[in-house]
This record gives sequence, structure tokens and C-alpha cells, in this order.
Amino acid sequence: MSSKQLINEQPWRRPWWQYSEGNGAVLLYIVAIHSLALLGLVLFPLPSLRVAAMAVAVAWIGGVGTTVCYHRCLSHRALRLNRVIESILIFFTIFNASGEPISWVANHRHHHAKADTEEDVSSPRHGGFWWAHIRWVYQWSGSEVRRWCPDLDKPRYRFWRHAQIPIIALSIFGWLALGWEAFFWIGAIRLVYALHFQMFVNSLLHMTPGLPEGVDSSRNIWWLGPLQFGAWGENWHRNHHADANAARFGRRWWQIDLGWLVIRALVAMRLATDVRPVKEILIDNRRKATSASIAHSTGYLVNESE
Repeated sequence: MSSKQLINEQPWRRPWWQYSEGNGAVLLYIVAIHSLALLGLVLFPLPSLRVAAMAVAVAWIGGVGTTVCYHRCLSHRALRLNRVIESILIFFTIFNASGEPISWVANHRHHHAKADTEEDVSSPRHGGFWWAHIRWVYQWSGSEVRRWCPDLDKPRYRFWRHAQIPIIALSIFGWLALGWEAFFWIGAIRLVYALHFQMFVNSLLHMTPGLPEGVDSSRNIWWLGPLQFGAWGENWHRNHHADANAARFGRRWWQIDLGWLVIRALVAMRLATDVRPVKEILIDNRRKATSASIAHSTGYLVNESE
């Protein structure tokens, strides 16, 4: 669907249950995992430490995949990942039910290009909290790949579109091998938790009141970070919108950014390269380079005159 079609159709005005063409399975998935999660909470209100630790660990890796791989690497090209690491992170991001990379990146780049206008695919400005939080996922037919991410329209990324359904099925049902408690807690309950705390980036972090259309509504919310596990750092959303191509989202020493710490570790192991600094550092580096160049040229001329 193009931006013009989005404005004309205004899908946020539809009844909440009316999915867009081809997205019936997405709505069914959302209803199914919420139903399973509620049942699991009734049957197993408190998980064992072993099961809880496994659920957090899997959610953590999926969160890292979302923030480091999908968001910073693929969407904004803020760094380059080793292909094996990239594939591992894509797998666990899909395992966390965050979607396959091509559609995710297309929607995200579209969001940045049209932020807080009627053409923004996930803005709460027009559709409200629930549109931005969850409804757009199944009521919006998706951003155009050819327009927003032709660089990812390659076999190595298209593969994940075909692999998505079996990976998600494994993510839900594979835990039956460890018993019913694991099935509910590491499966549906984890997936519901991961879904909502990632979707707060689209909804809660874009709900600065009193702003006119087209004015960036992104904001930072400190307390959201620890609840996002591996995606901790996405809560500094205002920082990100102010400098979207930087690999680091935290700007102050107290703004914890786990995604940035993972990137630093990958760089140390030579598994990540071409990391883009924040604007201030980039400008400062250019200024120093220019000064050094001028100093070198001046020194050369002085020596030549001698």
C-alpha cells in the first residue's frame, strides 16, 4: 500500500477486528497467543526459576536481534554485522515473533520518512494508542519494499519470509518437549510480553501531547528500558529520532543502552564494523581532521620556505 492509499483508506477508522487483505493469519496469531497466555497464567501462575530464566534468556536474545540487527544494522545501516551473527540474530528476532526482516525494515523506514503525519504507518497521532500499539500490524497491508528497502530484496533476506511460519510454530510449540509449564511460559506468555514491550516504542514513546501534525512526538521514557530485556535502549527513542543513523541510542552516562554494549562487544570480537557515531562525535572528528589537515599543510609550507 502506498502513502496515498493509506491516507485515502484511513485503516485506523475500521473496526478493530477488520484485518487487511492477507493479514487474517496475523490477527489469528495475536488472538491465539493471548488466549494461550491467559490460560497459562491460570494453570501456572508462577513459573519455576529454571523456566523463568529460560523465558527471559530467549526474550533477551530476541530483543537484541530487534534493536541491534533489525533496527540499527538493517534499517539505518548504523553498523555492519558479520553474516553469521546477522543470521543468528534474525533467527531469534523471528523466534520472538518480531517478523521477518524485509517487511520490518520497510515499515520502519517508512515510519521515519513520514513520522507523525497521516502517512506514518504506526503513528498514534491519528489512530490513537491501540492503532499505534497493535492494530496497524494486521490492519495495514505493509510498506512497499521496492520503495523503502530495495537493498534487502535479495535471496538471503527473502529466505526468512518463507522460514517465518515454521520458526514461529517452533517458538510456540517446541517447548512442549519440556512440559506444559515451559510450553506456556517460554512460549505464549513470553511472546505476549515481548510483543507489547516492543510495541510501546510505536505507541507510548510517540505520545507527546499538544503537538501539531508533522512535529516529531518521540520521547524518552527511562522506566521502560529494563522491561524490554535485550531491547533496553529502545526507550531512548527521542535520542534516536534526533540522530537516526547513530548506532548508540543512549546519550548520557546514565542512559543505559544494552544494544550499544552488545555492539561494542561485537566490535571487540571483530564481528561488527563500520559503526556510525553520534552526530556530535562525527562533527568533532571532522573538525579535528580538518584542523590536522590545515596544520599539516601549513607545516609543509613552512618547511618548504626554509
